[in-house]
Amino acid sequence: MNDLVEKFDHPSWFTIGGTVAGYGLILVAMFVLLFVVPFLIFSAL
Repeated sequence: MNDLVEKFDHPSWFTIGGTVAGYGLILVAMFVLLFVVPFLIFSAL
């Protein structure tokens, strides 16, 4: 188990994780703004 932790203990893995998390947050925000907000607006009318 310790070898596995040492294998992925490189700054590039943290960069990859941060990039994936950042893109995921952007995609969720865009989905909410483009689909959920208009749905709520039009369903309230």
